[in-house]
Amino acid sequence: MTQVEKRRRNRAPWTLALLTTLCAELTFTAVALPETWLLLPLLVVMYGAGVLLIREAVVRVGGGWPSLVLLGVAYQLAEDGLGLQALTSPRMYGAADWGLRALGVNWTYWESQIGVHVVLSVLVPIGLANLLFPAQRARPYLGKRGLVGVGALAIVGVFGLRFLLSPILDAGYRTPWGWTVTFLVLIGVLWLLALAVVPRRRPTKHRQAARTVPRPGVVGFVSLYLTMAFLTTLLPLGLGTDLLFGDLMPQPLRLVFAAMTAVPFGWLVLRWRTAAAWSDRHRVWLIGGILVSHTAFMMPGSVTSVVVGSLTLAAEVWALAALAKHVGRRAAAGTPAWA
Repeated sequence: MTQVEKRRRNRAPWTLALLTTLCAELTFTAVALPETWLLLPLLVVMYGAGVLLIREAVVRVGGGWPSLVLLGVAYQLAEDGLGLQALTSPRMYGAADWGLRALGVNWTYWESQIGVHVVLSVLVPIGLANLLFPAQRARPYLGKRGLVGVGALAIVGVFGLRFLLSPILDAGYRTPWGWTVTFLVLIGVLWLLALAVVPRRRPTKHRQAARTVPRPGVVGFVSLYLTMAFLTTLLPLGLGTDLLFGDLMPQPLRLVFAAMTAVPFGWLVLRWRTAAAWSDRHRVWLIGGILVSHTAFMMPGSVTSVVVGSLTLAAEVWALAALAKHVGRRAAAGTPAWA
């Protein structure tokens, strides 16, 4: 391995940890609450270590995006169920008031965070890291000691949420033991499926020359629109108090309509990825549409949100444009794209 390759390998895990924190929180919650930046050390430990652990585990067993999705759900359960306790809290974020709550669980909030964390915390940052470090796509970033250290930090991150942040947001609340055990069992099952079952059933992907794919700009628009549709179905704009259509849309139906947005979106992306014309530029636009929509969702509500959100959007567009140029030059040089 050359010195340049070693430096790139050393940068990759730190880049992924930072990208995960930026994509999940600092281009979203920090738009409305700039003080979120003060939590950056905890967020990097929680998001960065957790997602880096997921990425390393999947790469080591030869898994793909299905395994990442399953572990993204497990990650969401660990963060929101065991750490933050927002899945069951009757007061946190006001989720019990604007969404469906039954059996002691905030179901609307739960579904929204599955989408947000699977896509924004896991898939998008890993996709960006693959674009930045294509030669490392199928290789571990860390050695065994690094993996153990990251795993320990991920656990520390969950405990940090539980004992540092959760008491501030909902003092004195504790998730019922029944749900705590349920979350732990679900996390274990998801890890087992992701690392032991799914990789063995992973089909060999064949590019299909006859399958068409839209232009990159169209892919970006579709991802932007469907991301906004999913978020506005389940969450109040800017995390305010009023949901889109208010009481005109019954709360249980919101869960169905959101799933009817997310599942076809995932199916569409899977079809596009198997087209022969699918390229890194398509990936940049796909990710860009998701990120821009995610940030724009938080802007309504206050002057601060509009100002900070506008600056954040400008930074996102600039960074994505630079990445698109980078992958374009790489394609022109004949460097193969990652699958």
